[in-house]
Amino acid sequence: MAAEIAEVLDAPLDVIVVRKLGVPSQPELGMGAIGEDGVRVLNESVVRNLGIRPEDIDAVEDRERAELERRARTYRQGRSMVGLRGRTAVVVDDGIATGGTARAALQVARAHGARRVVLAAPVAPPETIARLGQDADEVVCLETPAAMMAIGGWYRDFTQTTDTEVIRLLEDAAERARRLEGG
Repeated sequence: MAAEIAEVLDAPLDVIVVRKLGVPSQPELGMGAIGEDGVRVLNESVVRNLGIRPEDIDAVEDRERAELERRARTYRQGRSMVGLRGRTAVVVDDGIATGGTARAALQVARAHGARRVVLAAPVAPPETIARLGQDADEVVCLETPAAMMAIGGWYRDFTQTTDTEVIRLLEDAAERARRLEGG
């Protein structure tokens, strides 16, 4: 989705790599998320209500940070992150449930100096959109169902995008940018 949006806007394409921090006993339940450049967002109510210890959070973060760094290296293939300083960043998510990873991505964009941050997603619950409006200058969401079970239920095909596909899309976008710059 981000590649399509970047092409329509004639904008550069990059990734902001984030990872969910799953509760140790229930990894599918998010207790927070991490992003590049040391960004960490915790859902304090989940942490408090489940009595998750700081050392358990740190252990999950260490594991997820290693995967985050691997993906960032793999996806960028030695290219630098697209500069955001003074620019508008459109952060695209394929669907948002709790908003932890989206919030981390918004914070990474801000940390890189984005002047304005827009969050775009096809589907998310209204309460999540309201919370994310505190981190984004604008939120664009096509569907905001009150009762949302799984994001995949809103798609005909919710097949995971492979690393190979992400790399190809980023390489295509970088090549398009080089052609536009005359290089």
